[in-house]
Amino acid sequence: MKTLRIVLAQINATVGDLPGNRAKIAARIEQARRLGADIVVFPEMGLTGYPPEDLLLKPDFIEAAHTALLDLAPASRGMTVIVGTAYADGDLHNAAAVLHDGRLAGVYYKHYLPNYGVFDEERYFEAGRQRLIFVRNGIPIGISVCEDIWYPDGPPEAQALEGGAELLINISASPYYRGRGQTRERMLRTRAADNTAFLAYCNLVGGQDELVFDGHSLICGPQGELLARGKQFAEDMVVADLDMRQVFRSRLYDPRRRKHAHADLLPFERVVLPPIQAPTERAPLVAQVAPLYEPAAEVYTALVLGTRDYVLKNGFHKVVLGLSGGVDSSLTAAIATDALGPENVVGVAMPTRYSSPHSLEDAQQLARNFGFQLLTIPIDDTFQSFLDVLAPIFAGLPADVTEENLQPRIRGTLLMALSNKFGWLVLTTGNKSEVGVGYSTLYGDTAGGFAVIKDVPKMLVYELCRYRNELAGYDIIPRRVLEKAPSAELRPNQKDTDSLPEYAILDPILHAYVEEGCGPAEIVARGYDPETVRQVIRMVDRSEYKRRQSPPGVKITPRAFGKDWRLPITNRYRPESG
Repeated sequence: MKTLRIVLAQINATVGDLPGNRAKIAARIEQARRLGADIVVFPEMGLTGYPPEDLLLKPDFIEAAHTALLDLAPASRGMTVIVGTAYADGDLHNAAAVLHDGRLAGVYYKHYLPNYGVFDEERYFEAGRQRLIFVRNGIPIGISVCEDIWYPDGPPEAQALEGGAELLINISASPYYRGRGQTRERMLRTRAADNTAFLAYCNLVGGQDELVFDGHSLICGPQGELLARGKQFAEDMVVADLDMRQVFRSRLYDPRRRKHAHADLLPFERVVLPPIQAPTERAPLVAQVAPLYEPAAEVYTALVLGTRDYVLKNGFHKVVLGLSGGVDSSLTAAIATDALGPENVVGVAMPTRYSSPHSLEDAQQLARNFGFQLLTIPIDDTFQSFLDVLAPIFAGLPADVTEENLQPRIRGTLLMALSNKFGWLVLTTGNKSEVGVGYSTLYGDTAGGFAVIKDVPKMLVYELCRYRNELAGYDIIPRRVLEKAPSAELRPNQKDTDSLPEYAILDPILHAYVEEGCGPAEIVARGYDPETVRQVIRMVDRSEYKRRQSPPGVKITPRAFGKDWRLPITNRYRPESG
């Protein structure tokens, strides 16, 4: 066989839905068969969903996954199918199962188990140690799982240089954050060129709790050339015909291979797959290279996908959010509407004596522009009743943040009442800048089921709003929302800058401290005021208890609050002053 037709099926799997994932995989196998595929590849843990976390500690789940895998085997008749799953052989492994012509032909175990950031694989899996090459119709194929390919001297290099693999296949569940796809693509093209091999990379797509998987599957040639690219943030079938003679020709001129002239003497196990005749007639195809999103569009699309999947995969159909007329709630409403449709979004305006008339007008205009329902529930009488009840206890004490926080807590209670009564999921609207420094009210604006823009810094909120307006071709998010000074409107003439530095200053300090791990002195050395730096770091450190009680939200930065950030709540360490 001189030419292999390979199909990468980047699917949106649901964690724990073994019957649903199995059915989706079977359907894509049949679609690949109609395309004349020799090999069809599915993502890492595509059968179980990723990450299954402590489902992997349930023996019945592992048994059910094994049964689902064996049930899939007959669908592979006439082709080779590579499926990611959890696989037990006495130990539990993150595995790539090879189904070939109707049977389970072999299993590769992931070697490198990531245990940083959002990953916790050493909690569950035993690292693989096999050195496997699968041979299909005379073509040596190296298979690996996700992290294995990120190391220049990882298993794919050994498979190519020592095992003679001419096609490297990597199945992956690589979570998204800004710019991750481009970094990953550069790395994969380098791996293909370094190993003078075709490389096929199949990545998961979809939202899982706070994670989003971006697809962006790739097929690269032996010089690192890009042959095909899957869509970002959407299911896709990525197809290419590989002329395997290119590898032989390229390797003839590669002196690095001379020392591996006796690779057949090295301890590589070669699993020879029974021959399958390629389809005698299949139409030629032109591999497609899907375009990449621009930066703002990429982040916005990730937020839409993460929100849609969180809502629908958890059995909800409709969402509700407080709509203040501010930029954060406006962006959250836009994302929710794009994710679920306007008929499944309800905004609630809850004005008090401190709410400006233009805030309610902007909320109403936003709802009209996007076409979702807006409920208006004035809460000033409720607020006053709270003040009256507390007046005897608070007598003689000045008004402060206590009275301010009553308002968001009333709003949170009303939103949760609507959620209980109608089964709507409450979306919170706080951004990463506010979450970072604790500029929020516990059991008030933090109350809800999903925090859509929890990992979006304030300045990026504005950028995403501008992007959405450009996409619409007009100010679908009213211009005044983007122009007025940010305010919680909990007291007369309040502005966020009464309590916080300007966001243009706050965001870079937060980025340096949270995402880069810089200390105060390093941040001050970048030109920031020492007292401002100290203030921001104090606010971040003392707000951990709030963050621990907040709902999950879509991760779009390298270090999000959540699994990426695991500081103790009880903690007396304070960084040295800048």
